[in-house]
Amino acid sequence: MTEKQPIYILPENASRILGRDAQRNNILAARIIADTIKTTLGPKGMDKMLVSSTGDITVTNDGVTILEEMEIEHPAAKMMVEIAKTQDKEVGDGTTSAVMIAGKLLENAEKLLDSKIHPTVITKGYRLAAEKSQELINSLAININEDNKILTELVYTSLASKNASSKKEKFASILVKAVKQISDNGKIDLNNIKIEKVRGEGIEDTELIEGIVLDKEKVSMDMPSKITDAKIALIESALEIKGPETEAKISISTPEQLQSFINQEEKTLKEMVSKIIESGANVIFCQKGIDEIAQYYLSKYKIYACRRISKSDMEKLAMATGGKIISKIAELSQEHLGHAEIVEEVKNNETSYTYIRGCRNPKAMTILIRGGTEHVISEIERALKDGMGVLSSVLKDKKILPGAGAIEVELARKLREYATSIGGREQLAIEEFASALEFIPITLAENAGFDPIDTITELRARHGRGESNAGINLISGKIEDSILAGVIEPIKIKQQAINSASEVAVMILRIDDVISSGKGRANSPRMNEMSGME
Repeated sequence: MTEKQPIYILPENASRILGRDAQRNNILAARIIADTIKTTLGPKGMDKMLVSSTGDITVTNDGVTILEEMEIEHPAAKMMVEIAKTQDKEVGDGTTSAVMIAGKLLENAEKLLDSKIHPTVITKGYRLAAEKSQELINSLAININEDNKILTELVYTSLASKNASSKKEKFASILVKAVKQISDNGKIDLNNIKIEKVRGEGIEDTELIEGIVLDKEKVSMDMPSKITDAKIALIESALEIKGPETEAKISISTPEQLQSFINQEEKTLKEMVSKIIESGANVIFCQKGIDEIAQYYLSKYKIYACRRISKSDMEKLAMATGGKIISKIAELSQEHLGHAEIVEEVKNNETSYTYIRGCRNPKAMTILIRGGTEHVISEIERALKDGMGVLSSVLKDKKILPGAGAIEVELARKLREYATSIGGREQLAIEEFASALEFIPITLAENAGFDPIDTITELRARHGRGESNAGINLISGKIEDSILAGVIEPIKIKQQAINSASEVAVMILRIDDVISSGKGRANSPRMNEMSGME
């Protein structure tokens, strides 16, 4: 009779998966996530329709959107979702690639586990490969300046796999102009590009407003609908009489006393408006309310006013118009005013918008997206945000890499050479890391209907002959120089994708015990088994 393993005492209702079962379970979950989104990769990728329990529909091929919308319960799968979120936050594009690399790293690791190679050896090899990949990426990167042609090609590459690709020339022009305009000595805050969505017309009618668009209407119909040579006051406080902060009662015994209170209130509001008029302002944007009496006087003097503007929009207005946000109306003067060529109210269907156009050197701008349906508009918005992230990244780093799978094949080739210099079983892990990177060009070929084996074989041969920029032209179906073809990507996309993917793969591989505990019982029967040795 053999000695039994000790029985672990667990909290009530707790359960666990041990050892190899835990590893297989986690790897399977990660692979399922990667397989789910791999068909969306590249210009020939397909879309996913996500339907919520309430019937809301999202149609997209954006990796992070798909994963965020999916109902995912498995803990390892949730870690894969975090990769996409990090990639989206740091760069804005490359979310699908990052998740696919992580999934393939785990799939390849399973082969090594089946060959009795310890997870610690595999993780060490993966770390070495990830570090070497970062070195190689830096050595292969191409330095650029802020040339509009290169920036436009970067946006083309980003938009190629999205529904916005049909109007990529227009969108690229809008994005390059907007991102360069808000750049402040290399510092870029993409929050200063406001995106406003309007249903109606087509996506080709999307436009860049050199100023701000607010989903607000003028407070009174008696106000002018259009102001030229606008002098804009940005007021944080309310244009109305404040009530006492604590509960108070006022006793009035005669009609004269009541009239006196009314007259005093009107006088106070009139003084506020008089101060605005003295400053020379003919447009007011107020963060809080505007009293009806104040509205009357503003209308009388042909002043355009909007109320209850959000704080973020007030800050964008200040950056766009050059005005200063004022807390006390008594301190308002001409030097605090912002400027714009035109401020006007525009009605679209039943919704009114206020356009502030023609600002002088605006540091905040608006992209007005138009489209026939909400689903189309939302997908265009996601595409433009990815493009903005790509431009922001490259304007900071000023380094690019060849796209179309070229950089992955070159990294894989050099990693295999590097593996031969590493002794021990770690070199097997490095070789599997290299194979995982090649999953990107293989999938690009599959999604385009090409033979993946022929494609990767030719790519390896071309790179072996020193053609380090050779990638798949998915339009012509040929292997071409990606740089000459204008298929380029920021260095940050690959750096972040490889970092995130390798870190998560290493973390998942090091897990040999999954414990579920809490008040509710685990749903999976496997989680309820306690294992021991006879």
